Amino acid sequence: MRIVPQEVLLPFGMFCVRRTMIVRSLSPLFLFLTLGSASFGQDPVRLTDVTALVLRPEAGQDKGLMAGLQAAGVSTEQVERIRNLSDPGLWPSGLASDSARQANRSGIGNMVAYRVCDYATDEGLMTVVHVPMAENYQMNEELRARTDLYLITRASGVETVERTIPPPPPSKGPAWQRMPKATILKADEVYATYDLAKDPEALAMMEKKGFSRPEIEAVIFRSHERNWPEGIARFDDRYPRLSDLKRYKAFAAGTWADKVLVVIPQAANKRAKEGMRPYLDFYMVFKSSAVAVKKVKQKR
Repeated sequence: MRIVPQEVLLPFGMFCVRRTMIVRSLSPLFLFLTLGSASFGQDPVRLTDVTALVLRPEAGQDKGLMAGLQAAGVSTEQVERIRNLSDPGLWPSGLASDSARQANRSGIGNMVAYRVCDYATDEGLMTVVHVPMAENYQMNEELRARTDLYLITRASGVETVERTIPPPPPSKGPAWQRMPKATILKADEVYATYDLAKDPEALAMMEKKGFSRPEIEAVIFRSHERNWPEGIARFDDRYPRLSDLKRYKAFAAGTWADKVLVVIPQAANKRAKEGMRPYLDFYMVFKSSAVAVKKVKQKR
């Protein structure tokens, strides 16, 4: 084996760091590279070829991958996350099958993703890609994962994209701490697919309460069942849990006509049952008779 010292420039924030890298040339098994990965998950990339994805990565058994992560300076905690979150069982439905990937290939190309590191095997150069859940929340339902994902793909299936000013994170929604407490009495009287965007009275109510435009958009988006926690996002899953819905710690965001808008805050429901635990505040529209709203004492 011939050891070739090489000096490479690696991006680090606004600077470039020069360091010497030892490359095992012509290794029969693998060599590892850490191109452009001086800081973990900082290089934005686009997934351009869904057929390049490794469908059964078995990250914990891949010595080449482990060597590449080590060479890239990835921490032990991050390596463990990659082991756990590279499981294809975590992929959303739009990634889960060949036909789904082909149908969603344009959307997959729009996913926010970052290069963790490149590493080479006897089968060619591979790339580890981080797809953060929080930065892909606005993707179509079929491409929204319930956790961060780490994908392993042939390097030919990704391309580096130009750095841009990142868009602001999605709004957390209106502050709920001063809203009156609400008790869900009749969980089956929820409008699971209600479109607040098409209800002028609902929009006027939110504007009157001082909700900002991003907050209103967040409420509209997260008041549809497809954006609720996984265990209640479909009628068949939700119906057996109607009694559990009543146990949510809820607050009344506003009322109009014969309806009430209820917020289920993530911070107040961390101990909700598995499948019902929110990872962001979400909203439900009920008939007014289905919710008891605690009266707020008026200050004199």
